[in-house]
Amino acid sequence: MRVLVADDHQLVRTGIRMILESQAINVIGEARDGAEAVELARELRPDVVLLDIEMPRLNGIEVTKLLVRESLRVVILTSFDSDDYVYATLRNGACGYVLKHSGPALLTEALHAAMAGDALVSPSITVRLLRRLTQRTAAGESVIAGQLTERETQVLRLLARGKTNDEIARTMFIAPSTVKTHVENVQRKLGARNRVELAARAWETGLVE
Repeated sequence: MRVLVADDHQLVRTGIRMILESQAINVIGEARDGAEAVELARELRPDVVLLDIEMPRLNGIEVTKLLVRESLRVVILTSFDSDDYVYATLRNGACGYVLKHSGPALLTEALHAAMAGDALVSPSITVRLLRRLTQRTAAGESVIAGQLTERETQVLRLLARGKTNDEIARTMFIAPSTVKTHVENVQRKLGARNRVELAARAWETGLVE
């Protein structure tokens, strides 16, 4: 995977490069502001552009609009936990929104999701968005629990509350690899494309209250 990193802080860019290269992800360029990010993305054509939100010249929302029009994948990596930013970037085609404190594992997962044509949003944000969704949706009896095993249902409930695979593993006293298998099985059984869709299904049907 070839990634372009855009952040106006050199220390942050250096840290991101170290994290990604330790995961065999190739950082092919670094941009100090939004305008430079657009220029480098057009020149280098990376697989994914990793953008901060608040940058000089052009912010992450403006950059996202421009790059998505040119069929480039964008993942937002920021410290700003703002619904307005989340809605704006996802509405304009970003493949993910990850908070900087989420850790390396979620960041690399978001990049791989983008490569697969999927989307990933930090769990804490996902839960907040889904709670808003359920306010507009009549949550009735769960119709999906009958399709899943007891273990799969438990995994889905924890996932829908924003838990990562590692957190689910610790809660259920099972290996992270077992959690991953359960999540894959639940996705297959429910025909869901990603974790966000799984969580939405759980909240909408009343499996999680």
